[in-house]
Amino acid sequence: MAGSKSERLLNLLIMLLVQRHFVPKERIRSMLYADSSTDAFEKMFERDKEELRSLGVPVEVGNMDAYFDDEPGYRIRPDEFALPDIDLEPDEAAVIGLATKVWEHARLAQATTEVVRKLTALGVPVDVSALDIAQPRLSADEPAFDVFFEAVQERSVVEFDYGRTGQAKPTRRRLQPWGVARYSGRWYVVGLDLDRDAERVFRLSRIQGAARKVGQPGAYEVPAGTDVSEVARRLAPPPSTERAVVLARAGAGVPLRRDADEVHEGVPGPDERTTWDRLVLTRATVGLTDDLLGYGADVYVEEPAAVREALVARLTAALATPEDSP
Repeated sequence: MAGSKSERLLNLLIMLLVQRHFVPKERIRSMLYADSSTDAFEKMFERDKEELRSLGVPVEVGNMDAYFDDEPGYRIRPDEFALPDIDLEPDEAAVIGLATKVWEHARLAQATTEVVRKLTALGVPVDVSALDIAQPRLSADEPAFDVFFEAVQERSVVEFDYGRTGQAKPTRRRLQPWGVARYSGRWYVVGLDLDRDAERVFRLSRIQGAARKVGQPGAYEVPAGTDVSEVARRLAPPPSTERAVVLARAGAGVPLRRDADEVHEGVPGPDERTTWDRLVLTRATVGLTDDLLGYGADVYVEEPAAVREALVARLTAALATPEDSP
């Protein structure tokens, strides 16, 4: 089998979304279904394609060459896939926010990175900015994320060992998790600390060993009106920020532009042959590299130099073939 169903659908969606032209079926097979026989590929591809369409994804079919009736290709046009402006009620917006955080989780980010890496290695022009529709991020993985995310859905208590700065050894904690949130470049879980009978926030990167769900699902209810993001901002340490200056290709980096302090259009690009836009940002120091990584070659960091070097190192590692690895 060519991976799990959800992974195949996600990979197919990303592949057809980031390319500017129709993608021939043979290329789709070689990249996403290489371990399947011809018959298995045909059946699997047809099912996956129709399932995307049933979810409202406009998979378009067209000829690779406008003047020749050759093999058809496939693509997803970002302008047709994007949603119009929608007014949401607060509870609906909360659900969308949670879905966005799930997308940012490393399982999906890894799929995005892998597809883009393969396309780039083949010399295929890709439009990573098309993924702004779904707000992707290539975030660092936190091993405890899955346990807490599942526990939030099930309303299960979680037990874990938590380390703090200055402590010789971690302490055992029991939490009724209300939700997970990303704040200041880090993942936090918010909930009721059963040992202290008070709301608390814990940084997932400080959890040592395996977090474990204990007891039965449905063990508690989240207090009415709880805003997990607000609790995380209120209880987590204040963020440190830094100034970043980033060049972005025209039309790319929509979320960056939205949050920029300044935008200067039509400045010389890194190669001095094309013009880009210069964005001046004030961002959290932690997580800045992760946030920029998702834009690939569509952004260039002018400053700080440390972020630029970290970004180059991670992109180089992502594009490395097995033969390049030590």
